[in-house]
Amino acid sequence: MITQKAKYALKALMVLGDEAERSVPEPLTISTIARRSGTPKRFLEQILLEIRNAGIVGSIRGRDGGYLLIRPPALVSIPELLRLLDGPIAPLPCLSRSAYQRCDDCTDEATCRIRRMFAEIFWSYLIIIESLTLADILSAGHLPQELSEP
Repeated sequence: MITQKAKYALKALMVLGDEAERSVPEPLTISTIARRSGTPKRFLEQILLEIRNAGIVGSIRGRDGGYLLIRPPALVSIPELLRLLDGPIAPLPCLSRSAYQRCDDCTDEATCRIRRMFAEIFWSYLIIIESLTLADILSAGHLPQELSEP
């Protein structure tokens, strides 16, 4: 599961992505992003700072300042964003490419059936998620009714 922090970041990036597609995009204040995305303003400042430091968004100071998307949406990698905000996305530390760690209770990775089962599932997941970008989210339609209801 992705964290609430990652969901807020994705919502903010969707707002900035929509703004970037306008004929004359303007920098958006945190208040504007919060209002358009339905995200609490108090969390956005830190999240946008992290995303800015990663080179995904830029900020302009001053009266007409705010945040804007500086990468094209097709170059904003969703797994990169998730790793930035949430850390490794692997279900087990021994499956992580970016933060590999042997499991504390593991005696032999080569014969670990838990690792083998989750590896198969995780690699299928990775094939899909590694190709996702902000452009995919921006172009996606709404969920069918049966999937949007709890």
